[in-house]
Amino acid sequence: MRIPLRRHYGRGDFHFVTFSCFRRRPFLGTGRARDRFVKILDEVRSRHAFKLVGYVVMAEHVHLLLSEPKKGTPSKVLQVLKQKVSRILPGRGTKCAPGLLSLAFPCSAGDSTAFWQRRFYDFNVWSERKVKEKLEYMHANPVNRKLVLHPKEWPWSSWSYYTKGEKGLIRIDSLEESEQETTKQPRKKQSQNPHP
Repeated sequence: MRIPLRRHYGRGDFHFVTFSCFRRRPFLGTGRARDRFVKILDEVRSRHAFKLVGYVVMAEHVHLLLSEPKKGTPSKVLQVLKQKVSRILPGRGTKCAPGLLSLAFPCSAGDSTAFWQRRFYDFNVWSERKVKEKLEYMHANPVNRKLVLHPKEWPWSSWSYYTKGEKGLIRIDSLEESEQETTKQPRKKQSQNPHP
């Protein structure tokens, strides 16, 4: 029996979300697949009007730091994002057409019936210290996984925006502007709970 996940929406917090490919398979294991993911993320962001403050796309999982959308919830945003990506990228037990993505695993994955794990991890982030901590964690992820020696070598993250002020593969929303919008409603001080 699954333990129901509690989500805390409507507070104007940022949300640090983590979601993984089915059985942690590297469905985002190529630069081309990660490029497509980032393009779809930008389309979903435009459509659902949320602020993207930070991100990193890894081979088998993704971290996003985002605001709540103007309409709906982060859960709805992730549902739409995951559906769009799984429709466009191969990896769900289908045969690859010649010339499509060259993935690091057979295109006919046999027992793989899904692209994504069903659930996602959501951490409400409302303090400046936690925003910085989550950004540093995301940007260090490719280095910690020994994929690159320095975050500058991994273009599928928001590192270049925060370090060099460069756009990168996707526009990152200004942290200052996002904080101003999310702090319009007063909020009681409380401790940061890692498991909302």
